[in-house]
Amino acid sequence: MAEAAQRKGKRRGGDTGRLPGRLRLQTGGGREEPGGTGKDRGGAPGRTGGGPVMAAVLRRAWRGRREALLEPRYTPLVAACLCLAEGGVNLWVIRRVPYTEIDWQAYMAEVEGFANGTRDYTQLRGDTGPLVYPAGFVYIFLGLYYATGRGADVRLAQYIFAGLYLLNLLLVFRIYCRTNKVPPYVFFFMCCASYRIHSIFVLRLFNDPVAMAILFLAINLFLEERWSWGCLLFSLAVSVKMNILLFAPGLLFLLLKRFGLLGCIPKLCICALLQVLLGLPFLLANPVGYLSRSFDLGRQFQFKWTVNWRFLPEEVFHSRVFHALLLLAHLAGLGLFALHRWHRSGESILSLLKDPADRKHPSPPLSVNKIVFVLFSSNFLGVCCSRSLHYQFYVWYFHTLPYLLWCTPTAKLAHMPKVLLLGVIELCWNTYPSTVCSSLSLHICHGLVLLQLWYGTAPLPAPHAPQPGKKPAPLSKKAR
Repeated sequence: MAEAAQRKGKRRGGDTGRLPGRLRLQTGGGREEPGGTGKDRGGAPGRTGGGPVMAAVLRRAWRGRREALLEPRYTPLVAACLCLAEGGVNLWVIRRVPYTEIDWQAYMAEVEGFANGTRDYTQLRGDTGPLVYPAGFVYIFLGLYYATGRGADVRLAQYIFAGLYLLNLLLVFRIYCRTNKVPPYVFFFMCCASYRIHSIFVLRLFNDPVAMAILFLAINLFLEERWSWGCLLFSLAVSVKMNILLFAPGLLFLLLKRFGLLGCIPKLCICALLQVLLGLPFLLANPVGYLSRSFDLGRQFQFKWTVNWRFLPEEVFHSRVFHALLLLAHLAGLGLFALHRWHRSGESILSLLKDPADRKHPSPPLSVNKIVFVLFSSNFLGVCCSRSLHYQFYVWYFHTLPYLLWCTPTAKLAHMPKVLLLGVIELCWNTYPSTVCSSLSLHICHGLVLLQLWYGTAPLPAPHAPQPGKKPAPLSKKAR
């Protein structure tokens, strides 16, 4: 009887090894000594193995924190926290960092001429020279002119631009939430860490952020399949500043792929019609003057402000041959990306001119990542081939850099080089005045981003189908 009871007790003791892990943790980490005295190995009575339990809890909390920083599905949570933090950062910058006058008074003088009845675009001037932006700029900054007491209340204008910064950030975060590509920790570098971007918005009051905010709103509409409204807002952004045209090749590709040539024409008419309506008062007064001033593609830039070509001699910087080479490089880059990265169908790229229903291989619906990749890469190619980049131009592509770097598959050890690239680009834009080293470094970083875009998005090779009648070769022991 005693031996049977002993065997029964051993079976019951052995069953604890088959309990679930959570229950085993709750029963304590200490193993009883033979004799069942209730003391652990250290001999302390009543201890229930709290050390292993606490370690498991800490591991679980650490895993949760790592997931919140690395998993894109946590982007909305991180975005909400960063937007709240950014509100405080912008208020601190406005109150503690001195405002620097560069173009605000010139903007106000230019729109004041329009408010006083001048409709000849060649007669609208500011302290920095003639007005060189399209008509949408005039209407938007005319509203700011009246809201700030004819431009006198600069502090109020700074608060308005701080609100614009937060709106722009929300629109960008909405795009990133839809793409589900970028790990959330990267957004800390996109928000609070960039001195230059805060300066462009709330310390310089440039028109570039206004154009980019309207553009990001248009992209959000494209992602919702509201192409007509998106084209309307895209055209409005172009009317504020022409740098938005760098997105135009990508948008044209998307419209052709989505609607074909005939379906694309109404969308292009929306863009053109808005430009005519906005510029109508100036077109009636002096059409040649308006078109030559607001859409001057050959305007010369000053060498002293360039960020990207400081290492060139000034005569090369102003050379028309150099400008032509940059244009050819831009067109070649767009052609290569359109043929080999944007267009993945088995048909010729000319099939985009057909109606989608008439194509040999029906095009799948445009995915969110397809739309964002085409637009962002189109703009980035234009930035790389720009004749000159001034400090406020950083906002043209700053918020797209995280996607351009993380839209390709990323191994665990590859995160750090990408973060380093962001840091070096930020450092180049914060170097004032620009130097030979900063300009060269910026081009090297742009080249690295282009290379990883090209090779990281290359189509996978098609698997070779086995020939009929032949048995597949047996796998070796090492392969198995």
